Amino acid sequence: MENFQSLVSLAPWTMIFTICNLFILTAGVKHFLFDRVTAVLDARQAEVDGIYGDAEQAKSEAQAMREEYEQRLAGAEEKAGEIVRTASAAAQRRGEEIVRDAKDSAEALRRRTEEELRREKRRAENEIKNEVSGIALEIAGRVVEKEIDPARHEKLIEEFISGLGDAS
Repeated sequence: MENFQSLVSLAPWTMIFTICNLFILTAGVKHFLFDRVTAVLDARQAEVDGIYGDAEQAKSEAQAMREEYEQRLAGAEEKAGEIVRTASAAAQRRGEEIVRDAKDSAEALRRRTEEELRREKRRAENEIKNEVSGIALEIAGRVVEKEIDPARHEKLIEEFISGLGDAS
């Protein structure tokens, strides 16, 4: 039993030595392992925080770019609508101008045609008057040359009327 008792007995120097050994071992582990492991864990934590920070920054930049894109798109749609409205108004004005020019041209052509018709009518009337005057002079000349009886007078009138029919 003595053999067993020596294993279980308390020896003050062994205890002091064991406690000192524990402190030395703890200091060595802390100095060589714990500080370095903590430094590695801190570096990893900083790297992860940096990655999360970069991701958050990229997310906020993407959100800002998205808002800017949507604003530009809305501006582009508004600008396109304005361009379409402007082009529509210009086309409408040009169409009205073309119609107005066509009406003016048609009116001027109508006036020229009417004026030409009036001139032609006056010229035709003058020609008819000249012919009638010539015929009247011819009849008067014949009347003077001959004495006219009523039958002869009737015949001259019919010749005169038929001459007018040929002239027209």
